Amino acid sequence: MSLRSVRELRILLADDDAEDRELFKEVAAGVHSNIRLASVPDGEKLMAWLMRKNSPLPDIIFMDLNMPRKGGKECLEEIRNIHNLRHIPVVIYSTSSSLWDIDDTFNKGANLYIRKPTSARELESILKKVVALDWQMYAPKSNKQQFVLGYL
Repeated sequence: MSLRSVRELRILLADDDAEDRELFKEVAAGVHSNIRLASVPDGEKLMAWLMRKNSPLPDIIFMDLNMPRKGGKECLEEIRNIHNLRHIPVVIYSTSSSLWDIDDTFNKGANLYIRKPTSARELESILKKVVALDWQMYAPKSNKQQFVLGYL
């Protein structure tokens, strides 16, 4: 299923950098009018958001690796171990280009790895690709050759 076929695309961004969150918000609004973005500044707030009762879950999670209080890898493991969350596509969105981080997040069940782009134009290009993806082709641990999107 392509996310662009849904009426409203709910994205949850977990990133401790306020400027990165603001840029993501601005670019996402220009990519598609049906994107509804929420953001949290750390992993503890991410998990609290996901565990709220009677709230719609996000269609996709973008998650930084290095966040205070609870890091992205720890959150990824929790998400993959909670039955009603494990279906949500998780995109690692990090400044790291470390092969260790890429391998580790692939093995922990992330769907996609994106190194944070250096410009709004690059971010726009990446978000357009992500919105158009057929997520059935990006199941966790399914294809390491397509796991990294963009540049390293």
